[in-house]
Amino acid sequence: MLSGKEVAQHDSKESCWIIVHGEWHVYDVTEFLDEHPGGSKIILKYAGKDATAEYDPIHPPDAIKTNLPKEKHLGPVQPDTVEKVEVETTDEEKARLERVENKPALAEILNLHDFEYVARQIMPEKAWAYFSSAAEDEITMRENHAAFHRIWFRPRILRDVTNVDYSTKILGHNSSMPIYISAAALGKLGHPDGELNLTRAAAKHGIIQMIPTLASFSFDEIVDNAQPGQVQFFQLYVNKNREVARRLVEQAEARGIKALFITVDSAQLGRREKALQLIQDMNQEHTSDPSKVTKAQLGTSNVTQEASKPMPAPSTVLDPGLCWKDIVWFKSITKMPIILKGVQCWEDALEAYDQGLAGCVLSNHGGRQLDFSRSGIEVLAECVKYLKEKRGLTFPNEKFQLFVDGGVRRATDVLKAVALGATAGKLCVKININT
Repeated sequence: MLSGKEVAQHDSKESCWIIVHGEWHVYDVTEFLDEHPGGSKIILKYAGKDATAEYDPIHPPDAIKTNLPKEKHLGPVQPDTVEKVEVETTDEEKARLERVENKPALAEILNLHDFEYVARQIMPEKAWAYFSSAAEDEITMRENHAAFHRIWFRPRILRDVTNVDYSTKILGHNSSMPIYISAAALGKLGHPDGELNLTRAAAKHGIIQMIPTLASFSFDEIVDNAQPGQVQFFQLYVNKNREVARRLVEQAEARGIKALFITVDSAQLGRREKALQLIQDMNQEHTSDPSKVTKAQLGTSNVTQEASKPMPAPSTVLDPGLCWKDIVWFKSITKMPIILKGVQCWEDALEAYDQGLAGCVLSNHGGRQLDFSRSGIEVLAECVKYLKEKRGLTFPNEKFQLFVDGGVRRATDVLKAVALGATAGKLCVKININT
């Protein structure tokens, strides 16, 4: 068994070991430093020390074991020999924790705008930056919601509405409402139970959850928390290594996942300047004494345990070469219906239909990728028009379904999308900050 003193000697870029407890295990992450999505400095801050405070809130428990080869798993360490990280509570953090204690009761929060307001008051700055950031000037992020304001109803009268049933089918599966919980990374930023809370809520209310590739919990943990018969979808970021992608798809199908949503709008990570600025600030923080760290830096508390930093999708593994021929390959390795997530024009929706796919999510990634991309609700209108003109399709359509992702804040927004031909709208999770 290793000692803390021995581990502490490996505290540089040339030889970097870290401890992640639970099992108090030591890992050699030297060769992973340049590949880490959040940069190397955050790891180097904990080189030779216990990195659990940074690791736990935003990583699945098995992430480090999965991503590091076995020869980099160095074995257990004696806990009583490990140097403890000193945690200081700043005045700013004390004020935030007081706001957490005094936050409104859930019954007082009437809509998603209220959720967003409260979230901004009580979340650590770095967690808020991750959720709320969008690309460049954030025009598209704001337009996603503003676009719904330009759509008006034509109410009809004298209809019997004594009994209203807004249940529907999504890809052939029952849903109590025409919404679903879309994939969003790093659920623990909002609550220690992260995606597991969403699994439970989806089961309780009869809606469908889409599991993200970049969840805070492992895929198996999320599926294991589902109720018998509960329908779940899976969102896939396509790894450059196709064998990794294959394993993820096969695992999803083996565990009973009912549909595969392939993200196609993230060949490269968008320029999210709010998050980038905080990463720069943290890099400066992490050049200070690594034995001291404040609760504000960690972004943790007894109440929330939010993560300490914005961590982008791992652009080191996203594939900029992803193209239509790869979609043909995905069709060959799974029987799950395939939906493209991130379609932004009718021409690509038409191609998806011609390729025999099950549908499209009309989305600009919450405005987090390309600023001045059009809103999903605007793209919906033209997709319905041209798919009817060129392929004779009418919507909603059971064989080829259109989903709207982005800007949905109220039930009337969902109603507008359904009236225009969508099967369902995305239920914005994690307090609906960026979509």
